[in-house]
Amino acid sequence: MAKFGRPAPEIEGLVVVSGLCPLIACSLDMGDQGLMSAFVECWHKKTSSFHLLIGEATITLDDVALLLHLLIIGAFHSFEQLHVDDVVYMLVELLEVSFVEARAETIQCHGSYVRLSCLWDVYQTKIDACNWIIAAWAYLLYLLGCILFANKSVTHVHVVFLDALRDLTQSETYT
Repeated sequence: MAKFGRPAPEIEGLVVVSGLCPLIACSLDMGDQGLMSAFVECWHKKTSSFHLLIGEATITLDDVALLLHLLIIGAFHSFEQLHVDDVVYMLVELLEVSFVEARAETIQCHGSYVRLSCLWDVYQTKIDACNWIIAAWAYLLYLLGCILFANKSVTHVHVVFLDALRDLTQSETYT
């Protein structure tokens, strides 16, 4: 989030309405690679928990709420698998990138993803064009990709989360 920083003043209200504003202050500090590697080695997919010398530790929604200062209320949002054509459609419709750019993005990301650098470009372009809603969507998708749904590469985010941002007033009702 260091690259994006705080949202442009014109979209700050939209970010607040989404309920994701506390994530702006969060960051993943990769200063201690050894500690991160140790936690990765202790993670077990089958149990979704850390197996430590002192026992098993599981991250709960309460832990997420305390660490990220997010309200954990409302309904769960279920995401469906997206076909690449759906991803292209969403990028064209919601971020207003050209069909050619959207198709190239899915090819470069090998599927239903968008690069964080591409979101940065969309954000800058839409801020310059005073297209506040799309700038807010790009900003929030970047935020989700950096903090909540960061993957190992920390270079791209799944486009399925963009669907949850269509109505920013509804996004704060998801857990």
